[in-house]
Amino acid sequence: MSSNSSSLTDALIAYLRESGLEKPVLEVQVEEVWPKVMGDMVTKMTRSVEMKDGMLIVRVNSAALKTQLFENRFELVRKLNEAVGAEVIKDCRILG
Repeated sequence: MSSNSSSLTDALIAYLRESGLEKPVLEVQVEEVWPKVMGDMVTKMTRSVEMKDGMLIVRVNSAALKTQLFENRFELVRKLNEAVGAEVIKDCRILG
């Protein structure tokens, strides 16, 4: 990345922070990276993924998947936060 694009990125991040838009942008990014992080099989069995005030809410079609995601929720949160580059998810709920 050139220094101009780096400066532009830094300026954009600073603007988003100052305007209070950083958190909503990061929350949308969490929803967008779900398929990449979770893979095709889980994505196909997922009805919805949404963020509300630091809470990841995932609705799935399978009781077995619900159990598996619930048991691995801390790893799930870690992976998704890592994918967006910030600790935007504080907790998660897995719903059937």
